[in-house]
Amino acid sequence: MTTKTKSRILEAVHESASDLHRLGFIDKRKMQKYDALCLEPVQNYDAEKVKALRERLHLSQTVLASVLNTSTSTVRKWEVGDKRPSGPSQKLLDILDRKGLEAIL
Repeated sequence: MTTKTKSRILEAVHESASDLHRLGFIDKRKMQKYDALCLEPVQNYDAEKVKALRERLHLSQTVLASVLNTSTSTVRKWEVGDKRPSGPSQKLLDILDRKGLEAIL
């Protein structure tokens, strides 16, 4: 598993923790704490980033809304800057951005 981390040191810590988890020395709950501490936070998506991502994936606003389980009007408001994506939507946008549409479907 490749992960995007805050620094090279945290990347080494996370890799070691992952190995220990795989070998059974660290339980799932502790590994989740390492994930939260070591991995880079989800980026913020403003109007420009949402629209650029949607266009890069060749999706209409309606299809993107369906993928994110939100309304078309919400996506439209994101793209004109009237609203900003909330936490769960930002996470899904980040996954779409990093891994592509196949990761969500």
